[in-house]
Amino acid sequence: MDLDQLHTFLEIVRLKSFSKAAQTCYRTQPAISAQVRQLEQELNTTLFERFGTKISLTVAGRIFAEHAEQILALRRRAQDSINELEKVPRGEIIIAANEATCIYVLPSVFAEFKKQFPNVQLSVDRSYGSRVVQAVLDNQADFGITQLPVQEKKLQAVKIYSDEIKLLVPAGHKLASYERVLPKDLSGEQLLLPKTGTTRARLNSWLDSVMEELIISMELDSTEMIKRFVMASLGLSFLAASHCREEEQAGKLQCVSLGPEAMIRRVGLIYRRDKSLSKAALGFIQVTLDHAGNEIGEAPNQRLRAAGS
Repeated sequence: MDLDQLHTFLEIVRLKSFSKAAQTCYRTQPAISAQVRQLEQELNTTLFERFGTKISLTVAGRIFAEHAEQILALRRRAQDSINELEKVPRGEIIIAANEATCIYVLPSVFAEFKKQFPNVQLSVDRSYGSRVVQAVLDNQADFGITQLPVQEKKLQAVKIYSDEIKLLVPAGHKLASYERVLPKDLSGEQLLLPKTGTTRARLNSWLDSVMEELIISMELDSTEMIKRFVMASLGLSFLAASHCREEEQAGKLQCVSLGPEAMIRRVGLIYRRDKSLSKAALGFIQVTLDHAGNEIGEAPNQRLRAAGS
């Protein structure tokens, strides 16, 4: 049973004629009759009584006609809802991101998106590193925000901003006056390192030459905890400079670039290449490109075309 058969059946009921229904359905009368026979066979009942050239519905036919009308009406409402969705998008968008992204990147993005798409609900799946990528791959999240590069070929990645990983020291620390610190400068210092993630992997590589001389006192998975512990002089750590801006401006912390070259991180928006993007999803990409850099002082990115590259 398909919707076309139901439409044909109801046209016969409306016009009380197989031949007239054949004309309105743009089919031959034998084709119309065949559709009715298929319905009757599937329902295991007779739908029409024939009296010469006249037809009428059987009791079963009247019952079925009521349900057929309801089914086609529901189909029309579904189509209307989908058409309306393009005019007034609604639904939910789930974003996988870590704690720092939620605090320092998403507020301005969410605020602008809600202005443009007030009927779309935004939800955050708080994840870390590879779990952000996996959440998007598994369709548990529509979008992820994570460090680039992302090697997974099933995902599209769009750069939304750049930042610098710096050494985080308490105000007045001896290393605060350095223009750049080298790994050897950290010998004998208590270090508070990120527990996992891309930044930790890059720091491990940067510190490799002096690893045996380092004192790693704690491994932490919270940006806010790292800042609090450094301010309490429990050790030195490493964070994206944008995540410490308020504390640095208040004189509570100081950030020093790593050497011999700055450690730059690129952050991107990721989503599945094979995913059909709604108007709201495309809007989220554009709003993110335009506003993700605002919180950290980077100029808005207007290149929506990059999302399709």
